[in-house]
Amino acid sequence: MAGSVSSPVAIDVRPENMPLTILYEDDFLLIISKPPGLVVHPGSGNASGTLVNGLLYHCASISGVGDSIRPGLVHRLDKDTSGVMVIAKREDVHRKLVDAFKARNMQKEYLALVHGIMAKPDGRLVAAIGRHPVHRQKMAVREMGGRYAATHWQVVKEFGRMYSLVKVGIETGRTHQIRVHMAHLGHPVAGDRLYGRGNDRSLFQRQMLHAFRISFSHPVSGEALDFEAPLWPDFAEILHVLEKQKEHG
Repeated sequence: MAGSVSSPVAIDVRPENMPLTILYEDDFLLIISKPPGLVVHPGSGNASGTLVNGLLYHCASISGVGDSIRPGLVHRLDKDTSGVMVIAKREDVHRKLVDAFKARNMQKEYLALVHGIMAKPDGRLVAAIGRHPVHRQKMAVREMGGRYAATHWQVVKEFGRMYSLVKVGIETGRTHQIRVHMAHLGHPVAGDRLYGRGNDRSLFQRQMLHAFRISFSHPVSGEALDFEAPLWPDFAEILHVLEKQKEHG
């Protein structure tokens, strides 16, 4: 799922030493698990301390891959979304991976904790997404002027009548797609400050959305790659708390 709505600005992006959770690495690409709270690339208000700064320290050659503000990035995650990301180390690999995303030859799956109980155990929503007509930092389902967006989901677990853990797949990569589509269905992502419910802040410190799996063909060798990023500890702890509440409810 795409990240910030705001456009990148001209910034001198410098390498910074930071820990990276690396799931896989070779001469061509890097697979990491991004922690929640980490901005992916520099922009307005975030000139440093981003994932890109850390990537440049880890692998200096990434600086010449893609554009200068988002070097190496094939896709993005929102600041408070955790999970698996793909980074290209070479320009030709970057082009191939970006093309694979556009052609929907990369399968991405997320885990989302949402409010309420889904009407069906699984389903698919096709609803165009565009910028919100009033709130310019938000996206929205738009009958006119939006871009095609398709999302499918499967219920993994229910916690009483209050919350559901769902596995979500996105067939397109629109900005905030899962968050917008789940809110449109009446089941916003728990902890989502932008599209969710205002009473979430005591239990959820961030939106409960995790990119847990990605699968694609290696752009050079053609080998089938499949990676899973374990739930970040804060997400796992929330599920533990909800399970305990369910048992004693």
